[in-house]
Amino acid sequence: MTDHVAVRGIVNGRVQGVFFRASMVREARRLGVAGWVQNLVDGRVGFTAQGPQDRVDALVAWSRRGPLGARVDDVEIISARVDPEQGTFEVR
Repeated sequence: MTDHVAVRGIVNGRVQGVFFRASMVREARRLGVAGWVQNLVDGRVGFTAQGPQDRVDALVAWSRRGPLGARVDDVEIISARVDPEQGTFEVR
């Protein structure tokens, strides 16, 4: 797993109540990226993603658009540590 990277992201905008989490799970699994996504109490969505750089980059790019009905105003991304225990992508 040495070629894997990990990021944490916070998505701002109209991202709750628009199937953002379910859509991100579907996209992450399609890409083969592990991690999780969750609603935050302040109305934002948080996520982690890990896997090959190009696939993580593709999921981050997707998060900047989101699903139909979402309005993404900003996405904050920071580097994170790869978690070898995280084998799939799930909603928390």
